[in-house]
Amino acid sequence: MPLPSATSKALWLDPFRPLTAADRAQLAATGLDVQAVSTLDELQAALKATPSQISTLVLGLGADIELLQDTLALINTTSHSVALVCRLERRQLELAVLALHKGACHVLAADDWSEAAWRLALERATQATAAKPAAETTPALNQAPNTGAAVRSVVYVDPVSRNLLALAQRVALAPVAVLVEGPTGSGKEVLARVLHESSAAANGPVIGLNCAALPEHMIEDMLFGHEKGAFTGAVKEHRGLFEQAQGGTMFLDEIGELPLTLQAKLLRVLQERSLVRLGGERAIALDVRVVAATNKNLREQIAQRQFREDLYFRLSTFKLRVPALAERSGDILPLAARLLSRHMRSKQAWSLSEDAQRALLSYSWPGNVRELENIIQRAMVLCADTHIDTQHLMFDDASTCFLLAMAPAASPEAASFAAQTPAITPSQPLAPSPLHATVKHSEHHAIRAALDASSSREEAAQKLGISPRTLRYKLARLRDTASGLSAHS
Repeated sequence: MPLPSATSKALWLDPFRPLTAADRAQLAATGLDVQAVSTLDELQAALKATPSQISTLVLGLGADIELLQDTLALINTTSHSVALVCRLERRQLELAVLALHKGACHVLAADDWSEAAWRLALERATQATAAKPAAETTPALNQAPNTGAAVRSVVYVDPVSRNLLALAQRVALAPVAVLVEGPTGSGKEVLARVLHESSAAANGPVIGLNCAALPEHMIEDMLFGHEKGAFTGAVKEHRGLFEQAQGGTMFLDEIGELPLTLQAKLLRVLQERSLVRLGGERAIALDVRVVAATNKNLREQIAQRQFREDLYFRLSTFKLRVPALAERSGDILPLAARLLSRHMRSKQAWSLSEDAQRALLSYSWPGNVRELENIIQRAMVLCADTHIDTQHLMFDDASTCFLLAMAPAASPEAASFAAQTPAITPSQPLAPSPLHATVKHSEHHAIRAALDASSSREEAAQKLGISPRTLRYKLARLRDTASGLSAHS
C-alpha cells in the first residue's frame, strides 16, 4: 500500500503533554500535518469546521480511560470517517488492549517519534478510514437497533463481560422485568444502569432502593407513597418511588431482603401495573420497568418459604448473571486503570508495574470489584510517586500479603520505618511461623503510611478501607505484638 501523502492532516489531542515545535517538525517529516487541540470541545469544533480535511485523530491518553470513551463517543457523532491513533506509555499494556478493543486503529508508544513508527500508524489510519464506510452500511448480524441513547462508559473487556453487555443491551429493548443475580460487589447496579440507558426509556428517571437498608414500615411508604392524613404526621401527600420512576426504571437492590408482607404488595403492583397510595382509594397507572438484583439464591429462599415463588417468576422474566471478578479476569486491569483515573488527585497519570499487574491477575478477588477499588485506593495512599508496585498492594488475603511483604520498601521513608521496627520484620519471625510476622509487617507498614498521610484516625481508616473501630483494634494488636516481642528479646 502506498504511503499517505505529504498533505495528510490530523487533529492532535493530548491534555497531558503539549505539542512542541520540534515534535511538529518530526511529524511533518513523516507526512503528517497536525492541528493541536486541548479539549474535547475544541476537538468537536475542529471536526465541524474542516470535516472533509481531517481523517486522523492522534490521542494522548495518559491513563485516562474516560478520555478514550468520551473521544470515541464524539467521533461516532461525526458524519465522516475519522481514524483514531492512541499514544500511551509502554507499560500500559491493559490500556492499549482496551483502546484497540474500543475502536482505535493503532497504538503508539508515547516516546516513539521514529519515522517508521509514524508511517505505520498513518498506513493503519488510511486502511481504517477506507474500510469504515463499507462496514457501516452493512449492519452486523443480530445487531440491536439504536435507541438513540448513549450508554455510559462501562469496563466490559473480558469476552464473558462483552457477551453479558450485548445480551443486556438486547434485553433492554423489550419492556420486561429483569432479575440481575451475582455476588456482592460484582457490579449488579452498573448492569442495571446499562439496561436503563440502552432502553427506549433512557431519557426517563432511574430510581433505586436498597430493600435491606430500611425497616419494613418505611419501605412501604417509600415505594408506594401516601395520601395526606393517611397516618399521624402525614401532613401532605407523598409520591412514592414507583411514581417518581414513571417513564423510567425502578431498581430494587437486595430484593431477597424484602419482607414477605411487602412481597405480596409488590406482586400486586407488578401484575396490575398500578398502585394505590397508603390511605388512598384511587389506582395510579404505572409505566415503569422493574430491575431487581440479589446476591442470594432465590430458589433456595423459595424452598425455605422466605421468598414468594409467584413474585420470583414475575421479576425474572429475563435473568442476567453478573460473574464474579475472578471469572472475568480480562476486566481486572482495565478496571484498575479506570479506578486509578477516577481517584487520582491531580492531572498526573498513575500506572501499574508489570509485577503489580501480575499480582492483581493472580488474586482470587473474594470481594470482587468493590475489593479491587479498596486495594487501588490503598495503593495510591502508600505509593510515594505515581507508579504502583507490588509492595503498595495490600490484599486482605493473608497468603497474598505474605508474598507482597517480601518485596523491598517502596520509599526511603518506608525503609526507615521498617528499620525502626525490628520486632516485626521478616528477619525476626514471630512464633509460631514467619507468615504471621510478614503479614503483620505489611499491615503495620500500611497503617503507619495512612496515619502519616492523614490528619486524623478517621481519615486514615477511610483511606485504608476499614472502619475507625477496626483501625483502633489493629493498632492495639500491633502495640501488644511489639510489646510481647520486646519482652522476649
